[in-house]
Amino acid sequence: MTIHLEEYQALLDDLPSNSQDVLRASWKEAAKVFSSRGLSNYLKGALALHDLGRGEDLVVTFIQEIPQVAYIIGEDILPEIVSFLLSMSSKTSSEILALIVSTAPLAAERLGDEELFRNYLSVLSIMLAQAPRGLRPMLEKLGLLLNQLTLGGLRRWVQWGIHAYKTDFEGQIGYFSLQSPDALSVLQSERKGTLFVDVQRRLNMYLRAMWGRDFFLRPTSGDYENRDGLKPYISNYIIYIADAYDDYQPEGDTVPPMSVIPGTEIYRAIVNHCAAHLVYTLKPLSMQMLNTTQIAIIEAIEDARVEELACRQFPGMRNSWLALHPLPDYSEPKTVGDLLNRLARALLEENSADPHPWIQEAIELFRTAQNLDTNQSSWNIGVELAYRLAKFPLPEYNPRTDFLRAIYRDDNRVIWESEEYNEMEAFETTWMPKQTRKKVSVMEMVNTLDNEFAGDDAEEIWVLPTEFWLDQEGTTINSLEGKEPISDPHHYHEWDYQIQLERPSWVTVLERRPKLGDLDLINKIIEDNKPIISRLKFIIDSMTPHGMQRIRRVEDGDELDINAAVRAMIDIRMGQQPDNRFMIRHKRNLRDIAVMVLLDMSESANDKVRGHDYTVMDLTRAATVLLSNALDRIGDPFALHGFCSDGRHDVHYFRFKDFNEPYDDLVKARLAAIQGSYSTRMGAALRHAGSILGQQPNAKKILFVITDGEPADSDVRDPQYLRFDAKRAVEELVRAGISTYAISLDPGADQYVSRIFGINNFTVLDHVERLPEKLPMLYMGLTH
Repeated sequence: MTIHLEEYQALLDDLPSNSQDVLRASWKEAAKVFSSRGLSNYLKGALALHDLGRGEDLVVTFIQEIPQVAYIIGEDILPEIVSFLLSMSSKTSSEILALIVSTAPLAAERLGDEELFRNYLSVLSIMLAQAPRGLRPMLEKLGLLLNQLTLGGLRRWVQWGIHAYKTDFEGQIGYFSLQSPDALSVLQSERKGTLFVDVQRRLNMYLRAMWGRDFFLRPTSGDYENRDGLKPYISNYIIYIADAYDDYQPEGDTVPPMSVIPGTEIYRAIVNHCAAHLVYTLKPLSMQMLNTTQIAIIEAIEDARVEELACRQFPGMRNSWLALHPLPDYSEPKTVGDLLNRLARALLEENSADPHPWIQEAIELFRTAQNLDTNQSSWNIGVELAYRLAKFPLPEYNPRTDFLRAIYRDDNRVIWESEEYNEMEAFETTWMPKQTRKKVSVMEMVNTLDNEFAGDDAEEIWVLPTEFWLDQEGTTINSLEGKEPISDPHHYHEWDYQIQLERPSWVTVLERRPKLGDLDLINKIIEDNKPIISRLKFIIDSMTPHGMQRIRRVEDGDELDINAAVRAMIDIRMGQQPDNRFMIRHKRNLRDIAVMVLLDMSESANDKVRGHDYTVMDLTRAATVLLSNALDRIGDPFALHGFCSDGRHDVHYFRFKDFNEPYDDLVKARLAAIQGSYSTRMGAALRHAGSILGQQPNAKKILFVITDGEPADSDVRDPQYLRFDAKRAVEELVRAGISTYAISLDPGADQYVSRIFGINNFTVLDHVERLPEKLPMLYMGLTH
């Protein structure tokens, strides 16, 4: 259901009148950003700031600005912002607190990550503790600072000013307002060449164009503590990259300007290398029985393997990667790290000139490898090279100093098995470890020893093709002790509007058997709505196809029109030109249409309809019964399905009636048992319904969605996320030739349904009595 401000009247009454007016003006935008839980925290945060007694400006600023922060980095940061403001209220004025809130959207936009924003609040805490007079001028220059500095650079710039002007209050103001030479000098030294936030969207589009699939990129505060930054890394299918890179000068400061590699090219090299790992490293390797030297060599070989496969597909990547390797040095190596870096470059070069015998052996093993498609070849080559390395007098391998120095290389954690790896957080993993389902005969089932400790996580499940009946009881074992069967999982992608990418195989839909209810409930609906059914009958009769139609007065037809032929002969006898249209054509007046009705069965359906005594589910059931009677009378094939969701791994899907089933008492009994539960993950349900409807041979396909509320789910905090995904699902169905139309039971539906289905593709039905008015014109418009 739509979330109305009046539902929070108790909290609203505690705010001053001016804040209430601002809140009412901001409510529509806030409701688009926050979930119901987020809206509650939003109002409680405003009330907590009001209770500080520090003036109304802080509360008004909070109400106006915080929704934008939540839109950019998520609503989970809201409690921490409120907690920060409350803890800092004793250390500074309300004007400074209001300035912190007003600049928060700018900081969120430039940092682009929830964790980085938390670290930004830590920087502000340091400022308030050690240089409070400099906070106002710094916040006034925040846009300029974050356009040139990373978070780590901002922290170091702040710490330099704090130590330099610890007791000079006027100097603090001059430094943090960027009016002193020291401030500009330190700013220039900390300035980074290219910020990740400025190129993230371009990198996403670039990767999609190059690799034909979506990748997920997130910034890390790589230089938060030092200038060196962190290596890129891959975790749970997400590529993490430092938030900024300087331009690369391969020959130091003496390099000519034409040879300088800009930060944008460094980012492209990084994401291409990480993408190659995700595409070509299909399963992790085990570290068991390996020492650190073997691990380092295997990692270098695996990097070379995925890059070689990528270069076969995209030859231009070779030069872009080579440009970021250290310049070749063929002198006698002093450490294992020197050899590893020479090995990395030699394997990437098409014709390496490195004279070292170990490098030559590595190149020979790599070039003659029978199969580079699996990373097992990297393991085999790496172990062999580690054995051959022992004959060279070099110091023992040191992981801290003998690392690969090419700045685009990741830390290779993705190629190794990790005991801490969480499958449920991985993008490609959408279900629990797969179980084996085996169909067996009755005798195999009877003669097998039962395992009383077996549960839902059993490795193997035996299934009988039919239920096992007990002779004495006259019932089945499954009905006595078993559980309701569910289908095999169906996995679907989901659209993330913030990164403009699809999350592959992100949602799992499970079909469940619908329960049976009291048929008298449906009969009562029909009895109570007899006047409406009578009105519908006359309208439906005019919509029903009339079988074979005879079209007269055509030149080419199926049979002779005797009357027209007689008139033509009379015209000939009278010497007049006859009409040659004396045939009759037979035309079958049948529509080739398939209709699916998809019911929203979320928990909100148990709420009362605003201003009425009946619930939304009562209205849904009544509308579905009347709509089904109408469709059955018209004769068009139709199906009745329903859905609700309990997180992305468990979208419940029910088939009350399929296209090949009659609309009989069994279907009505299933409709009588429907009840609201869980949430509304509409995009996944639309995609699954579309896959079923798309299998119908009919030329025209229509999907009706009867819903009472906007998309939401228990594991999604950003309310915009599922709205955009549902809109994307509707667009996908339209491209597949399926027309979608929403019948909303929420009077405030136009706030969100029009954005999902289109301004002309929904109607609001808050009274069953209005169905005869809306159904005929709606159905005729969609089917003709």
